[in-house]
Amino acid sequence: MRILVCVKQVPAKDAPIKVAGDGAWIREDVAYETNEPDAYALEEALRQREAHGGEVVALTVGPARAAQVLREALAKGADRAIHVAGDDAHRLDSYAAAEAIARAIAGEKFDLIFTGLQSEDYGYGQTGVVLAELLGIAHATIIMQVQPAAGGVRVKRELENGYFQYLNLPLPAVLTIQSGINKLRYATLMGIKQAKSKPLATVALADLGVSPSLNRQSVAKLYVPVKTKKTELLEGPAKEVAAQLAARLKNDLRVI
Repeated sequence: MRILVCVKQVPAKDAPIKVAGDGAWIREDVAYETNEPDAYALEEALRQREAHGGEVVALTVGPARAAQVLREALAKGADRAIHVAGDDAHRLDSYAAAEAIARAIAGEKFDLIFTGLQSEDYGYGQTGVVLAELLGIAHATIIMQVQPAAGGVRVKRELENGYFQYLNLPLPAVLTIQSGINKLRYATLMGIKQAKSKPLATVALADLGVSPSLNRQSVAKLYVPVKTKKTELLEGPAKEVAAQLAARLKNDLRVI
């Protein structure tokens, strides 16, 4: 089974976010890490290969610094990697990123394509679904389990309120993986050494004809919310105060 795993480099969770001068994104001088949902997608791909054989290929769309997530994927066990590189790659929306992936793997035949459920920066949760549509293949989201089935795979999807859905999908298919589907592994010292000799191909976004001009969405303004603090004391009999509080939570804060 040949599996492609799409991974993304995102700002680290504890990185102090600073808005860039144009207000369209953040400054580049922050720490970066692998998008956590994508790490779970990679782990699931490696487990599928270990159980059923085949090849795991890691792919990222990003500037030069994003090659680090591919080196980490190779160290954890991916067989090879593809870097779709471009200085403006971080400005691509879900549609343009999916176009870049689809064009980069043209001619390749993957049985499964895994992505994380969503990225921790933009958080759109659309790239995997759009990629499936561009490739004209089946897809399913919020995956918690993947098992081989006759002519394809059987997947378990997480729904709301503790419910799950089971689906049989034909191959090839795109699956967006939910965080927590498995336990993440660490790269071993041997894995880090072996990663240096594994293939890592680079494809330029410009050669694929992809740029932010393909975006279907745009960021109008990015800003850090201003922290405000306001305390209001509700007075009166307990019954009246409870009624006032319930009304505020329902009508003003809309949490009930």
